[in-house]
Amino acid sequence: MPALDHRVITGLLTTRLTRTKGRRLLLVHGKYAAGGPEEFTVPADDGTRRKVRITHTTSVLGLTDAWQNHLATEGADLLVITTDVPGERISLDLLAEMVRSQIIAVDEADIVKQLFGATDLDPRMRRDPWLWLPAALIDAEPDAAQGGWPQQGAVLTLDSAMRALVGVRLGIDGLFEGGSSVDVDALLAWSRTPGGPERLAALSEAERQGITEWLAQSAGEAAPVLLRLALQGRGAEATALGVLASVMAEGTASADAAVALGSVFGLGSRPSELRAYARAVEGTLTRWIGEASGRGAQSEEARQRIVDVLDQADRLADSAHLTTALADNPFLPSGFQARLHRLADALSEGPQSAQAAWEHVAEHHLAAVLYPKRVELARMAVRLRRWLDAPEPAMTSVGQAVRAHVADWGWVDRALAQLWVGDGEAEPALAQAYRTVHDAARQRRALLDEAFAAELGPWVQHATAAQPGDTLLIENVLLNVAVPLAKQRPPLVLVLSGMSSAIAAQLGEELTGAGRWSELCSEGRRAAAVATLPSVTAISRATLLCGRPVSGGQSVEKEGFAAFWKKHRHAAVLFHNSEVPGPTGQPIDARLVAAIASDDVVGVVLNTIDESLNHGQQSSLADWSVSRVKHLPELLNSARGQGRPVVLVSDHGHVLDRTGVEAGPLAAEGVESARWRTGTVACEGEVALCGPRVLENGGRVTVPWSEEIHYTPRKVGYHGGAALAEMTVPALVLAPSAELAPPEWSELPRESAQPSWWDAEATSAPVPVPVRAAKGAAQAKPKPRPEEGELSADNAVEVPASPPAEPAMLTLGQQIITTTIYKHQRKFVRKPPEHKVVATVIDALDHAGGTLSLAAVSAAAIGSGGRTNTRPEGLVAVLTRLLNIEGYEVVSLIDSRTRVRLNRETLREQFELSEESM
Repeated sequence: MPALDHRVITGLLTTRLTRTKGRRLLLVHGKYAAGGPEEFTVPADDGTRRKVRITHTTSVLGLTDAWQNHLATEGADLLVITTDVPGERISLDLLAEMVRSQIIAVDEADIVKQLFGATDLDPRMRRDPWLWLPAALIDAEPDAAQGGWPQQGAVLTLDSAMRALVGVRLGIDGLFEGGSSVDVDALLAWSRTPGGPERLAALSEAERQGITEWLAQSAGEAAPVLLRLALQGRGAEATALGVLASVMAEGTASADAAVALGSVFGLGSRPSELRAYARAVEGTLTRWIGEASGRGAQSEEARQRIVDVLDQADRLADSAHLTTALADNPFLPSGFQARLHRLADALSEGPQSAQAAWEHVAEHHLAAVLYPKRVELARMAVRLRRWLDAPEPAMTSVGQAVRAHVADWGWVDRALAQLWVGDGEAEPALAQAYRTVHDAARQRRALLDEAFAAELGPWVQHATAAQPGDTLLIENVLLNVAVPLAKQRPPLVLVLSGMSSAIAAQLGEELTGAGRWSELCSEGRRAAAVATLPSVTAISRATLLCGRPVSGGQSVEKEGFAAFWKKHRHAAVLFHNSEVPGPTGQPIDARLVAAIASDDVVGVVLNTIDESLNHGQQSSLADWSVSRVKHLPELLNSARGQGRPVVLVSDHGHVLDRTGVEAGPLAAEGVESARWRTGTVACEGEVALCGPRVLENGGRVTVPWSEEIHYTPRKVGYHGGAALAEMTVPALVLAPSAELAPPEWSELPRESAQPSWWDAEATSAPVPVPVRAAKGAAQAKPKPRPEEGELSADNAVEVPASPPAEPAMLTLGQQIITTTIYKHQRKFVRKPPEHKVVATVIDALDHAGGTLSLAAVSAAAIGSGGRTNTRPEGLVAVLTRLLNIEGYEVVSLIDSRTRVRLNRETLREQFELSEESM
């Protein structure tokens, strides 16, 4: 006798009420479940609801009594009796009252069709192994208040039925909206839901097995492993355990690791299932990492979820003795630590090993999301390792030294500052490796400061504005840098007091990297001036803003700035730090906003960096971004909105205090400031200077060139001395468009602003390749050999009729332009660049490792001497039409269309260059 519950009876009535013909007795073969409601209502065809009473009996007499009692009950409507009494034993008077005059056998399939509004069911639902499904669908039907089952209007397929059932049974019904299929992401989320796995465990064995098998078909081999874990009460660990399963991913797990993993997952999981499960979990983690890469509450929640799961995975790996086997896992925090440990060893092996080890660190999937600062610090150590491996720097003059400091040694200072702060989470071996690199680089830098002091002494005695030698003096920065800009558009002169070359390097990299600003230059390099002596604010800043050697405060600076620009036929106004902010809700004072919107030259002094030397923390001066300089983002945005170029300049640099806690001020005579004094006898680490460049103490001072000396109580940093970091004044010229460049000026590509050792790709020299007949290349006819340095008519390098003793060498770009495919492609491009332009750009990208800024690509094209589009974006657009054959991305714009990428392998493949020509 089948067991019938309230849901089945309700479904049966829904299908039968239209055929009652006024009768109020329904006999159903089966037994009503104990504890079910004895009275309830069901919807009728006319929109009303009919009151139903239900009872169970096993005898003919019981049927008669139940019917008589029903008739005697006031307000009674429909009586349902479940029974096993045979139909032939029922009296005629009862038969006359019964719906259809017979005992109804429950057809669960008919009920399911009615519940889903389907015309028929998938035939498989009437056969093994799916015979359990109709009853399960009836039992799982959502309440009427929730809308019941989704209406089909056609055949109810097995997959549709299972999606509906799994959604309700597992509590993930929203997953299948729009006909979506189940995936492991949803199941993993469900496994972590409180009570989710318990819902599966509460089902009958047949239903549990059926759901598991269907999910395995729909979601893959990973589903059974996950469901087994859920049924074991380990749903909260399921994602973390998937990371451990990666030891089986390559099929190379050791016997010990396989046994350990088996003990974690228990019996029943095949290696293929574990590999599938590991892949599925890694896919989920990868998507989480993508979510965590943004900003806002959702990204923060994703980051916390990643941390929780992977910390749990590390704990599970440790308890299962799988940490060693998972040492190279790209998700585990312990795997990240293992990669850093390898980097610590590689730093002592050489720059190439260190670079490879760092790349392995950066490839860890958590590197950019959870450990960006640690990865960047590791990169700084590798950069310094490359610099230490380069030849000893040379110093020939003061001018050459400050230019080299802005272009090269200041970048060393930037890396040194970060390494000095260090990695608070680093293991001892890594911390020691960083310290070793730091100390070696700092020792070399100290030698440069000592050499600079030796050059500075004689130079200071004779250097004047009229005879600066090969040096840009700080009083000439406005004349040489700002005045040419004013002929195009009056600039905004931003003086970041105390900005060193290290900070300038970071700010310039950030500003030009975003693509909103182009850096301009007059001599193919960033401008670098030398400060006055001593290199203190009261002298150097006034000298900078007045355009002449002078000492004074804000009033002197304001008057001198206006007077200087008046000589050059421009009105000018200078705002100091306290005059920049506006009232509440207004980041910049209205007067400053109006000045920037005018045609006047505007100067602004910002003291954030200088003030940090006195009141900041050591770590705060190791890493500067634009947003950390108070008011700088707003001022830059305002200038950009008005189409103004910006001169970002310092008045002097600074040195950081990296002495030990026990080190105090140096006792000396004539102390006037932290880094200069009046005594004439120089001690070790000091230099005595005299001459027209010295604007204190009648032209004679003693200043330290060593960063370790200070005469006053300890601070975070100091200025006033003769170290390169103090005496060098960087000047960056930024413009919203390169079209604002004065005549003879050009855009400074980002790659040209940074030293060659900064990025590993930039250190590789172009490698010429021997000329061979590339597949598809046109056969050259014998022609007179061109003169040395001369190109043939089509700018391709011709192969001589008689090969020379040593083969000529063609670059990758030259190989491409000789191919038949390229010449054919060129016919379909309107006004293509000359051959040498295309070849030069390809070679520049190739030598840079495949990626260059738009400015660098433009510079390469201009440097080729050929005719080209003046707009970098236009040039790249033409190159894509020339080189991107059949839609394959050989050349593309990346990083918000600010950089150009060349896929070298795709280029060679599309133009059919043979392996021998590589």
